[in-house]
Amino acid sequence: MFEDFKRRMVKEFEMTDIGLMAHFLGIEVVQNEKGIFISQSIYAKEILKRFGMEKCNLVTTPVETGLELRKNERGDVDPTYFKSLVGSLRYLTCTRPDVLYGVGLVSRYMETPDQSHLNAAKRILRYIKGTLNDGILYTRCEDCRLIGYSDSDWGRDLDERKSTTGFTYFMGDTAFTWSSKKQAIVTLSSCEAEYVAACSAVCHGIWIRNVLQYLGFP
Repeated sequence: MFEDFKRRMVKEFEMTDIGLMAHFLGIEVVQNEKGIFISQSIYAKEILKRFGMEKCNLVTTPVETGLELRKNERGDVDPTYFKSLVGSLRYLTCTRPDVLYGVGLVSRYMETPDQSHLNAAKRILRYIKGTLNDGILYTRCEDCRLIGYSDSDWGRDLDERKSTTGFTYFMGDTAFTWSSKKQAIVTLSSCEAEYVAACSAVCHGIWIRNVLQYLGFP
């Protein structure tokens, strides 16, 4: 499949084969007999340096248990600084789905951030500091079934009482797509929130299945 794709691309575009990929837009790629490992450790170190968190204390989770954030119209944190921090974290989710929920959470307070929002964002950096070398390993699999998981938190947005949908899809043993997004409606029960999350996940799964079928997967 790969060689066929490469031949088609060469026919359409002027290309040069320079061997195995090692870097791509800030993503490090290691290819060996174990599989393909992608990470953003260099980029993560740059973020820590840019925001003065190189010597920060480590934490074991990206989000504090029971964290409650609210909008504050009198935000006392520079919005430009906060947007730069959150934007940098958002790109890190390309290879770090473990911080996706936390990054999505602080992204809701870009307009008038206060100290509580900044502390939550910097906690993610403290978590990243302790997991700099984490990434995703894609291995060869004999049973490449498409498997998805979904979940939700019920009404955890304290301003609108909306829930958050989260889902991820695996091929074999490795996740390759993920999402964490605030739901568009206010659900009246945890059961309803779970159904809304499952519906979003299934819609995404149908699209993935169509792409895989187009590529020749059974």
